[in-house]
Amino acid sequence: MKKDKAHLNLQRFLPYRLTKLSGIISRSLAQRYSDQFDLTIQEWRIVAILGERPGLTAREVGELSSLDKVNMSRAIDRLEKAGRLERKVIARDRRSFALHLTNKGEEVLQQIIPLAEDYEANLLSSFSEAEIEVLDRFLNQLDNSADMLSPVTKKAAE
Repeated sequence: MKKDKAHLNLQRFLPYRLTKLSGIISRSLAQRYSDQFDLTIQEWRIVAILGERPGLTAREVGELSSLDKVNMSRAIDRLEKAGRLERKVIARDRRSFALHLTNKGEEVLQQIIPLAEDYEANLLSSFSEAEIEVLDRFLNQLDNSADMLSPVTKKAAE
């Protein structure tokens, strides 16, 4: 007797859908930032994170931005060469550097924020305020669930 093959419906598989949606949004935003500000997706993420939390190490920014070490290093180097980011030695650990936006980096961030907010507003324009709140709550729940399933989070908890 033949056993039916398992079938995965990608169009309804949440990880696939989220990855696809994230890619579409990231590429769309990156095109705007690249054309206007000469920034890659990775650089934009780093600038946005450091705008909120200056003084993080590259490792910390990498964790928050979901960037691997190679992309992280390249983006930091490029931002530094463009004069948008500076590294400051951390006194307690001379091998680590705290990352900070320069005035030039801060200026770029201040120009990008309204564009990002406008993009988000257009993306969510067909949703009511209540639906946006529900979506935010669901995304927070998914973040927490994904963290609990992550091998890195599981190891840290042990």
